[in-house]
Amino acid sequence: MSTIRDTDLIRTNDYAEDSGEVRVLDPDGRLLPGATEPDLSDEALVTMYEAMKTARRFDERAVSWQRQGRLATYAPMSGQEAGQVASTLALADEDWVFPTYREHAVRLVAGFDLSDILRGLMGAELPAGTAGGPTVAPEAIPIATQLPHATGAAMAARHRGDESIALTHFGDGATSEGDFHEALNFAGVFDAPAVYLCHNNQWAISVPRARQTASATLAQKADAYGFEGIRVDGMDPLAVYSVVRYAREKALDPDAEDLRPTLIESVEYRYGAHTTADDPDVYRDDEEVDYWRDRDPIDRLETFLVETGRLDEAEVEAIDSRVDERVAAAIAEAESRPAPDSDGLFEHVHEDLPPRAVEQREQLRRLRDRHGDALLRD
Repeated sequence: MSTIRDTDLIRTNDYAEDSGEVRVLDPDGRLLPGATEPDLSDEALVTMYEAMKTARRFDERAVSWQRQGRLATYAPMSGQEAGQVASTLALADEDWVFPTYREHAVRLVAGFDLSDILRGLMGAELPAGTAGGPTVAPEAIPIATQLPHATGAAMAARHRGDESIALTHFGDGATSEGDFHEALNFAGVFDAPAVYLCHNNQWAISVPRARQTASATLAQKADAYGFEGIRVDGMDPLAVYSVVRYAREKALDPDAEDLRPTLIESVEYRYGAHTTADDPDVYRDDEEVDYWRDRDPIDRLETFLVETGRLDEAEVEAIDSRVDERVAAAIAEAESRPAPDSDGLFEHVHEDLPPRAVEQREQLRRLRDRHGDALLRD
């Protein structure tokens, strides 16, 4: 089996301070010299583009919705669409994904209805299963706790002999947690078919990547666990797809030269706040944000698709209209349904509720009777 270094992807240092990132497109969206497109049909590439646009529009509306008090605290994802959409498209239906609180677009690509995703953000229980795509585990709010879960799911698949992998998403801040070390160390020792996708969006809330670790890169941390680490331009959807696809194939190949796990450092940027409870203007400047906006993943893919004849301006406008209508319809549908029952917070926690939990449930019932459905959004 070939390694990522033997493919037609290239590693370059043309516009980033750190070297060694896998890239396919330059910052303007043109194929880099020596790079080759991933093996995707024209239809699949347009699907990737529309999913990224849908994710961006969903994100903009969700932030606005939260500011109006119609949604609880929200974690924006604009700027990180390539890392979420392209990585999910690179998986198979039988795979497992373990997300954080920011991977809203993962559920979109995995087949969840947009209104159900919104309902989940409103406190409702997400429906079991999807309309096709990998199985997505409940999102993890604590930092890095989903990494051991992914490792366990990968090992379970290996023991069953399944042709499936587990991929987990996490941020650069998670690499400072013990769960990160334990999960990757276990995966290396037992050769788990797992992919660890680190979204290095430069900031863990207000802590810059440079204060997170003395390592030159996050990908090189894989060396300590005995398996491969790869840095990819996370603002380049074609590169993300190719690297995740490669990592998946290696995870399923018992005869691969390297161990099956892979740590991928997706170098990207979050344009907005860590969450809607955060003010990024306090710790970063406009010049930094502008630098990354000039490498916008949606703009780059659009340029590539238009210049290679996969899209024209009329089709771009049609996609924009379709995306606006889809997101607006999802919001209307989500808001038209009754608020989730607050009693659901207490289900599946204890076989028999202890007295303190019973007291809390009754208190919440009284508050809801007094304040109505707005209680669960505030």
